[in-house]
Amino acid sequence: MSIARTTLIAAALASALAIPVAQAVAQDAADTTLDAIIVTGTRAKDRTVLNTPIPVDVFTRDDLRRAGVVGGELGQALGILLPSFNFPRQSNSGGSDHVRAAQLRGLSPDQVLVLVNGKRRHTSAIVTIGTKIGKGTAPVDFNSIPISAIERIEVLRDGAGAQYGSDAIAGVINVILDSSREGGSASVSYGAHHTDVEPIDRTLTDGQTVVADANYGFPIGDDGFLRFGIEYKDRNQNNRAGLDQIPFFEAQTPANLALAGRVNYRIGDPELLDRNLWANTELPLSDTATLYSFATFNSRDTLGANFFRYPDGRSNLRAVYPNGFRPSSTGDNRDVGFSGGVRGLLGDWDYDGSLTFGSNRFTYGVQDSLNASLGPTSPTSFKLGDYQFDQWTLNADARRDLALGFAENPLTLAVGAEYRVEGYEVGPGDPASYAIGPLTDRAAGAQGGPGLTPGDATDTSRDVYGVYAEVSGDVTDRLFLGAAARYENYDDFGGELTGKLSGRFAFTDVFAVRGAVSNNLRAPSLAQSSYQDTSTDFGDGGQVRSVRTLPVLNPIARALGAQDLDPETSVNVSLGFTADFGSGFSLALDLFQIQIDDRITLSERIAGPALTALVQQRFGLVGIEGVNYFTNAVDTETRGADLVGSWRGELLSGELTVNGSYGYARTTIERVSDTPQQLIDLGITDVIFGVEERNTLTSAAPRQKAVLAGNWENDDWSVLVRGIRHGATTRVFNFGGGFVPQQTYDARYQLDAELGWKLNESLTVSIGGSNLTDEYPERSNEDIFYFGNLPYDVLSGIGVNGAFYYARLDARF
Repeated sequence: MSIARTTLIAAALASALAIPVAQAVAQDAADTTLDAIIVTGTRAKDRTVLNTPIPVDVFTRDDLRRAGVVGGELGQALGILLPSFNFPRQSNSGGSDHVRAAQLRGLSPDQVLVLVNGKRRHTSAIVTIGTKIGKGTAPVDFNSIPISAIERIEVLRDGAGAQYGSDAIAGVINVILDSSREGGSASVSYGAHHTDVEPIDRTLTDGQTVVADANYGFPIGDDGFLRFGIEYKDRNQNNRAGLDQIPFFEAQTPANLALAGRVNYRIGDPELLDRNLWANTELPLSDTATLYSFATFNSRDTLGANFFRYPDGRSNLRAVYPNGFRPSSTGDNRDVGFSGGVRGLLGDWDYDGSLTFGSNRFTYGVQDSLNASLGPTSPTSFKLGDYQFDQWTLNADARRDLALGFAENPLTLAVGAEYRVEGYEVGPGDPASYAIGPLTDRAAGAQGGPGLTPGDATDTSRDVYGVYAEVSGDVTDRLFLGAAARYENYDDFGGELTGKLSGRFAFTDVFAVRGAVSNNLRAPSLAQSSYQDTSTDFGDGGQVRSVRTLPVLNPIARALGAQDLDPETSVNVSLGFTADFGSGFSLALDLFQIQIDDRITLSERIAGPALTALVQQRFGLVGIEGVNYFTNAVDTETRGADLVGSWRGELLSGELTVNGSYGYARTTIERVSDTPQQLIDLGITDVIFGVEERNTLTSAAPRQKAVLAGNWENDDWSVLVRGIRHGATTRVFNFGGGFVPQQTYDARYQLDAELGWKLNESLTVSIGGSNLTDEYPERSNEDIFYFGNLPYDVLSGIGVNGAFYYARLDARF
C-alpha cells in the first residue's frame, strides 16, 4: 500500500471521527490526556501530546485496565489500545510460550526502548527462538509490570537514540508508576473463554482467569509519599487444537492409528500463576532536593505446549507412555527492577542522579517428557537450562533554561551521562536432559528440549558509556525546534555518535506541522552474542527435527560462515500534521520511514547430510539435524503512517469520549548477504536469509490495525464499546525439497464491550467481554495445519482463543 493510499484511508477515518462533533454538545477537554503534560520525547517543559514535535500517545490506568481484561496483561492492553503495537499470543513456541514479545511499528521487539519512570528497563534473559514474531530477540517482558501499578504510559513513536540511548529505533515506551499521595484501591475479576470451536465441533469453556490487586499510599511530610501494591493472577490453559490425522511420516501402526480423530496436541495460552509486588516513593530531603525510589518484583510460573509424541515412535517407550505423550514446557520466571536517586535544584540547574538495577532469571524446563535413550528409568521432568540477565545503570542528568537573543522564550538545555554494566549467564540443564543413553534406536535428550550441556554454559558481560546534550524550545510563538546528540561506547563493539533534529510549526492556533530526522543505534544484545540452545522445528516433508542455535563465536558456527556481529544502525524520518479544532476534537497524522542497516536476525535453518557429516567428523557431535546462528544479513526499509483522533463532549446527561486510531507499517528488504563460501563448499545452497526469515520481517505481523472506541459515563453508569480491525498476516514455511507452503490470513474484526455500575462512592461493578462475536482467524490450509492438529495460526491479532467474558469489582478507599 502506498503512502498516498494510506493518507486517504486516514482521512476517511478522520471524517468518521468528526461525526460526533455535529451530533452532540461539546465541552472543554482541557483535562484529557491530549492536554496532559508529557515527559517523554522532549526535555522541554510544558509539552503536551498535541504540541510535541514527534508523536506521543498517553494511556491512563483506566484505559489499560479496560483493555487488558484477557489475563490482566500489560502487553495485551497496549496491543488493544495502540494500533502500532503488536502482541501476538504465541503457542508451541518454546520460550515465547512464557515470555511474549511485542513489536512497535512492525519492527523487532528489541528495537523499542522501555523505560519505567524514565529509567531504562532491563530485557528478559530468554531469547525467543521457537517463535515467529520476535524470533532471535531478547525482549522486554511487558507482563512483568502490573497494570495496577501504573498511573499512565507514554508511547513515543519515533527514533530516539540520541535522547535515550541504544535500542530506541522504533520508539520509546515510558511506564509511569502511580504516585498518588494517599488513599488506596483494590480490584478482583474473574473471566473465562466460552467459545464454539469449529474444527472439533464443540463448545468449550476454558482459560478461567482470576486477577486480584490492591494498593495503598500515604503521605510523608508535606510533599513526600509512599505507595505500594500487590497483584495476583491465576489462569488456566486453553486448547484450540484440531482432530489428529496422524502424520504420514509417523509409524502407521495400530497403536498410532488408534489416536486418529482425537485431540492429541495443544494450541493456546499457557497455564499461569503470577505474583507481583511494587512500590513508589519520594522523600523530601530539603526545599531543593528529593530522594526517590521505585521497585517492581514479578514471580511467574507458566506451563506451555509441545508437540505430541506417538506411542510407536523413536521418542517414546511404550513401557512409560503406552498411549504416547505430550510434553509441557515449564517456565520459572523471576524479574526484579529497582531504581533510586536524588533530584532537585542546584543553582539554575535541575539535576537528577540515579542508580537502576534490573535482573531477569528464567529457568526453562519440561514435564510429562522422556529421554527415551535412557530406557524406562528415564526421568519424566527435566530442567533444560538457566538464563540470567543483569543490568546496572548509573545516570546523571541536568537541565536548565537557556536564554538566547533570537528565541521568543528561554530554551531548555539538557546534558547527561550514563554508565551501564550488563551481564549474561547461561547454565546447563539436568544431565539426563542432554544425555545420550544406551538405547541407540531411541531419541536422545529430553523431549521438548533437549537441555543445555556444560559446554553450552556461558558467562559474559560488558560496559557501556554514554554522554548526551539536547537543546529545545519555542524559538518563536509558532516555531518549536529541538536538537540532540549522544555518543555511546560499548567495550565489545566500539563507539557511535547519534543525533536528532525535530521541529513543529503552528500555522494557526488549530493547524500545525511537525517532523524529525535522526540516526539511531542498537548494539547486539549479550544474549544474541552468546545464547545457544536446541529446539524443535519443521524439516523435510514437515517432520519435526532438532535445530541447534549457536552463537557466532561457536566453532561450528564459524565453520559454517558465521561472522562477528555489528550493531544495527538506522535513519528515521517523520513528518506529521496536527489539528486541535477545539470543542474537544483533535487529530494527528504522522508519516514515517525507517531505514535499518545490518539488521540482526537468525539465519535460515542450515541442514543436510553434508552438515551432519561435518559436525560429526570435525567436532565429534552426532545427531545435529539443523543449525542456525545470528547474522547481520539484511538491510530493511519500513514505511508507514499513524493516525490518532479524539473527541469528547456531553451526551444524554453524561460524558462521551470517542477515540479512533489507525496504524500502517510495511517493511521491505533492501539488501541480503550472499551465502558464505563455507556453505557453498559443503554443497549447501540455502541462503543465510531465506523465505522463512523474510516472512518474519516483512509479512508475519499485521501491516494494518484500526481501533475505534467510545466510552460514555455519568455519576452512576459507564459504557465502553470498542471495535478493532486486525490486519492480514502471512505464514511461510520452508519444508525443504522446494516445498514452501504459505497462506495469507484475511483481516478480522473484534468487538469488545463493558458495562459499569457505580454502587456508591467506593464500589463499582463491571461486566464485559472481549471478542464478543467469537471471531477466529481463517482456518489454515492442508499444507500448514499439520495434519489437522493446528487448525489456526497464532499470528493473527484476533488470537485463537475465541470470546472472553468477565466480571470485575473495583473499590476505592
